[in-house]
Amino acid sequence: MELSEIREQINTVDEQLLALFLQRMELSEAVAAYKNEHHLPILNKQREREILSKVTEQSGDKERYAYHLFSTLLELSRSRQAELISAPTRVAAQVKASLAAGSEVFPQTGLVACQGVEGANSQVACDRIVPRGNIVYVKSFEAVFSAVESGLCRFGVVPIENSSNGSVRAIYDLIQRKKFSIVRSTRLCIRHELLALPGVKMDDITEIYSHEQAIGQCSKFLSSLNGVRVIPCDNTAAAAKMVSESGSRHAAAISSHPCAALYGLEMVRDDIQDSDNNYTRFICITKDPVIYAGANRISLIIACDNKPGALYDILSKLAALGINMTKLESCPVTGRNFEFIFFLELEASVHEPGVLPMLEELERSCESFQFLGSYAEV
Repeated sequence: MELSEIREQINTVDEQLLALFLQRMELSEAVAAYKNEHHLPILNKQREREILSKVTEQSGDKERYAYHLFSTLLELSRSRQAELISAPTRVAAQVKASLAAGSEVFPQTGLVACQGVEGANSQVACDRIVPRGNIVYVKSFEAVFSAVESGLCRFGVVPIENSSNGSVRAIYDLIQRKKFSIVRSTRLCIRHELLALPGVKMDDITEIYSHEQAIGQCSKFLSSLNGVRVIPCDNTAAAAKMVSESGSRHAAAISSHPCAALYGLEMVRDDIQDSDNNYTRFICITKDPVIYAGANRISLIIACDNKPGALYDILSKLAALGINMTKLESCPVTGRNFEFIFFLELEASVHEPGVLPMLEELERSCESFQFLGSYAEV
């Protein structure tokens, strides 16, 4: 048989498949109407298992492909039903309130809480996110959240992950506990330098100060040193300021290049980070949920049942809609053996067809579900 003939047959089969697929989706809509009327849940796991078991038995050596095809069909069916079911969800209400509170343009002014001192990377992130904002410096991440929670500041800017050193778990914990929303993010290329008082040489240094994240990002350089104590402190800029004010010729700070001029220090070593591709992502948080125009990212925290296939069920919902997931990270649940929550970030807008129903279905099917916000990265 010629290739052209085979393709003609494939075209014929594809037309039949499409007609049958559309017919199946219409039947799913009828099922949704019945479930809506009788207040039944969208997911019927027993029914799905029966379908997949029958497909597997009848597919011979192609059972794995048939299983995947019908798993996707079932997911698409549930997604369509979720669009039609009128049962209220928290995430739908939150998205609606967030959109109503937003505006066409992200604010360019306002009080912004930031951990650290002048010259910190967080300060650079603040200036990028809220260009004409007034920064209120505080001592800790918890204090950033408190400043926003109390109404002192409209926004807070905090680091949430580093390309070399991973997520800042304390921030995820605070967002989850305080139920704050993410309204903006930005990504900074981080270059670390070893700074000390003018004239200090590498052999003079016995103590190095910096933030624990920066220390982790420079682990290779630090492990090459002998007889040097590494001391964590609140912030890389705070470390530079402390070294400057101490007057000690045995102390140095891992900090940024602008901090050298800002605090009268000199560079002893440059580019000491482990990776040249060293980026830190910062988020802007608010107390009340807001979605501004142009939001194209979604952040979630979810937990699923501790059983085989539970995470796959979640990921298949994204795959069925063609949504790109840019982050999936597990975190153990404190006090519960071998149970995890997951941090998810998606490239999607709540305005896109199917996205809000997908979020509603995740809320219904997950053991716990928290919508952290929809926002743009600048």
